[in-house]
Amino acid sequence: MSSLALTLLYLLAAVLGVVTCRSLKLPPMLGYLAAGVLIGPHALALAQNSEGVRHLGEFGVVFLMFAIGLEFSLPKLRAMRRQVFGLGLLQVGLSMLVVTALALALARLVGGVWEMHWQSALALSGVLAMSSTAIVVKLMAERSELESEHGRRVMGILLFQDLAVVPLLVLIPALGSSPDHLLTALGLALLKAVVLVGLLLSGGQRLMRWWLTQVARRKSDELFMLNLLLITLGLAWLTELAGLSLALGAFIAGVLVSETEYRHQVGTDIRPFHDVLLGLFFITIGMMLDWHILVDRWALVLVLVTVPLLLKLVLILVLARAMGATTGVALRTGLYLAQAGEFGFVLLSLTQSNGLVQPALMNPILAAMVLSMLATPFLIMYSNRIVMRLVASDWLQQSLQMTTIARKSINTSKHVIICGFGRCGQNLARMLDREGIPYMALDLDPDRVRQAAAAGHSVVYGDATRLQALMAAGLVRASAVAVTYLDVPSALKVLASTRTHAPQVPVVVRTQDDLHLDKLQAAGATEVVPEAIEGSLMLASHALALVGVPMRRVLRLVQDQRDARYQLLRGYFHGADDDTVNERDQERLSTITLPPGAKVIGEPLGGLALPAMGVQVVNLRRGDGHPGAAVAEALLAAGDTLVLSGHPAALALAEDKLLRG
Repeated sequence: MSSLALTLLYLLAAVLGVVTCRSLKLPPMLGYLAAGVLIGPHALALAQNSEGVRHLGEFGVVFLMFAIGLEFSLPKLRAMRRQVFGLGLLQVGLSMLVVTALALALARLVGGVWEMHWQSALALSGVLAMSSTAIVVKLMAERSELESEHGRRVMGILLFQDLAVVPLLVLIPALGSSPDHLLTALGLALLKAVVLVGLLLSGGQRLMRWWLTQVARRKSDELFMLNLLLITLGLAWLTELAGLSLALGAFIAGVLVSETEYRHQVGTDIRPFHDVLLGLFFITIGMMLDWHILVDRWALVLVLVTVPLLLKLVLILVLARAMGATTGVALRTGLYLAQAGEFGFVLLSLTQSNGLVQPALMNPILAAMVLSMLATPFLIMYSNRIVMRLVASDWLQQSLQMTTIARKSINTSKHVIICGFGRCGQNLARMLDREGIPYMALDLDPDRVRQAAAAGHSVVYGDATRLQALMAAGLVRASAVAVTYLDVPSALKVLASTRTHAPQVPVVVRTQDDLHLDKLQAAGATEVVPEAIEGSLMLASHALALVGVPMRRVLRLVQDQRDARYQLLRGYFHGADDDTVNERDQERLSTITLPPGAKVIGEPLGGLALPAMGVQVVNLRRGDGHPGAAVAEALLAAGDTLVLSGHPAALALAEDKLLRG
């Protein structure tokens, strides 16, 4: 195949694989792996796993590690230190220890394919200790479980696993050295890593902030992107030159950028490279998989799937239980993290390239990892049933929790149920207290609940997305429900429960902007309060008052805007500095000035059928500079400026109609 034909083949396979997985509600990564298996040399043989493609796929790992470094946050680590450096450290350390011991024991008993030295066993233990951040976080977000008890433990372990990849990237190449020089190689690799990381992190952060500031002042997207690629790939090359891995340098680059004010812009800019190249990496991994192994060595593959899965499940269950979790929470944590992970593929590829795993064992391990990841959505989907069946105390624990909520709310009626007791929920509670209105707050942070309850607030531990918790809090007797956190999927679950079981109770929902306003209203929200719009209203009211507009008129103007359901404020004019400039689903405002030759001059505004295209006319400004009424009867004239609101594609069609007819 020519280079162009090969590129088109990879793109077609990737598109088909991702579309299929999206249709089945599976992570895209599995689509890339399946595409690689299908077009690889062991299936249709449409493409060979060439060195060029493999090297290009390695850049996906580089950008993956850069993204991990970009999310690195010392305050976040301090806040979760018990889960990260307690539970996470124990999980990775003990998993590697147990897997290494088992692998060496099997090597002595069985031999053959299992024949390996301790270096190979240690490298493989690092591979199997990893879990899939991409799959688990996505599924937990969809189930609104990120702030649950097991969710915080899962996130702590995943965060430590991401950090553990960094020393493993240094360790595995050193393990590939000859036995005579192994200790020297390990010591030298450790020394290089410490010196390089120390130099970069000691003075690199100030230099990075200064340099990115100089680049940003040039106000050129191309220049900013070029510098970003130069920094990422340059530091990756530097660490490779020092005898370490490309991925380590990319991680350091991400950490350096994360300490600057440009981290969010960098994250948006780097995402396309990260997604596409990482997808290519997973395609190359899939091409390495020989499906014949599943048939010829199905027993071995089955052992490699079940043993590590059960081992991690039991180990995490025991560790979480030992660190204070209930049996139900510990079992859920283990079920969510029992599978292999995307970093496992990265480390397995590095292990193979350093000759630490036999080719005969490589394919069974790869097949087992893919199968365990395929099983993850089903394990998480049925986790509650599994826990209820295996842990009788979990049902009792949940019943006691509901009883605690019901006991506090049993004598309360005409109260407000506050979903989430963060800053917004606490402010609402204080205002309700001043007015003598009772409330019942549900929150999933046990520390916050304990401190707030001790201070006299009516707050209990409970998940507002669960119908049982809402009913125990007195949903049918409540006067209102307020969703105070910024999580649209969770808010939709609260709305569904309220609409079904207490349709007479009004629900107020807080959102970040107006992107999901229509969806929330359709789901039953009585009022949706977008922070961005309310902030702009408060800013406008203060500005009007400061320039001399009477306060009564200011209040009336603000109220008119709210009464109009924010129609004049839906969307906004986008600029180059907006975080959402690449969001295709975000409504925006656009102005179109009619030139003398426009086809619609002289036609009434209502005859253009712009609403049918999904575009609303927000305002009409006449050519002489005076405002005009945007009514259907208004005749358009040359020089008139129309302010339109809609999605980018609809606005493009409307502009074409206005200018060309």
